[in-house]
Amino acid sequence: MKHITTVALCTLWPLATAALAAQTATSAPHDTADTKADPAPLPAGFKLTGFAAGSYAYSGRSVGDTAIVGRLYDRFQNRFMLNALAVVLDKPYDPAKFSAGFHSELLLGQDATLIKSGGFDLGAEADLPHLYVTLNVPTASGNGLQFKVGRIPTLLGLEVIETYANPNWSEGNQFIFVENFTALGVSVETKFNNSVDAQFRVINGWDQVSDNNTHKSLMGRVGIYPDPLTSIGIVGFWGPEEVGNNKANRYGVEGLLWRKLGQAAVWVQADYGTEQANAALPEPARDATWWALGGWVTYDFSSSLGLALRGDYVNDENGARTSLSPVGPSGFPANTGQKFGSGTATLNIRAWPNALVRPEVRYDRSTLAAFDGKNDQVTLALGVAYLY
Repeated sequence: MKHITTVALCTLWPLATAALAAQTATSAPHDTADTKADPAPLPAGFKLTGFAAGSYAYSGRSVGDTAIVGRLYDRFQNRFMLNALAVVLDKPYDPAKFSAGFHSELLLGQDATLIKSGGFDLGAEADLPHLYVTLNVPTASGNGLQFKVGRIPTLLGLEVIETYANPNWSEGNQFIFVENFTALGVSVETKFNNSVDAQFRVINGWDQVSDNNTHKSLMGRVGIYPDPLTSIGIVGFWGPEEVGNNKANRYGVEGLLWRKLGQAAVWVQADYGTEQANAALPEPARDATWWALGGWVTYDFSSSLGLALRGDYVNDENGARTSLSPVGPSGFPANTGQKFGSGTATLNIRAWPNALVRPEVRYDRSTLAAFDGKNDQVTLALGVAYLY
């Protein structure tokens, strides 16, 4: 799942965010006419946070916009990139009583291009990936029943849009090719007790603000927590996702396991999906199927240094996820099926306050000659993020 709340609790890599403080003048005013008031503070209960991220990456086999690594396909052209500048405004709700809150995020930079949804456009490198209101109804458990309305992050996958919260700097192939990023709709969520929680959603479709057909899609998740060191998430999805087609459903399931082992943590994510035959598929007369498996291992050597390892494998049996990417050119050649995967090692350096420095090496391989006429590619990268 790309469920931000769960990832924020599980991943070892988010830094503690710092509240914005009002700035005072460093010298006395000449007279009262020159006096400037401090900026007005945020209303009580509101939180303003965000992050900025940039990077440099090198791969000798990147050609134009066809590199198959990271969040953005033009990211590996051997140059410096401004990946993201995010401004996040929150108003938390109180689960113990009838209350309301909201969450909004403005994303600027290269990463916004990838996660754009159909039917909404703020420009080439800008998006509102999250913009929703939460209404809480108190329950006997004290955890409340939450109704979320608006543009909400997906329930699929470990990795999230907010890159600093991921184990590695680049996202894996599961994030790019077998999951959606966001959805517009209604979500009903609750935590039954310390061992079980659940979410159920009715949405316009995968990465659709304006629905591209007249039927809705469904997505649900059950979280199971056997003990404080273990979590299991099971996600299912169903619904038509192609333009003007209400009959060709996309459906599937995902499982995500997390286990803490001393200074280390392990995640295993498995995905399976099917889309019924339709004109948008590479093989229109056949149902398309895909499956994927990914694993992460992280280890903290100290409070300022950690290592993250990731391996992933995707079998896109009919080319549905890579020949016709829902977010534009996938970088892969048109195909009716391929197998591909990657291995990634990332150092997470937290020596500077509020900053995360991430040198990374990544190896990608495909059964297609997708990397400048070759089957594989090595990428070296350095990412830097600052949280405020």
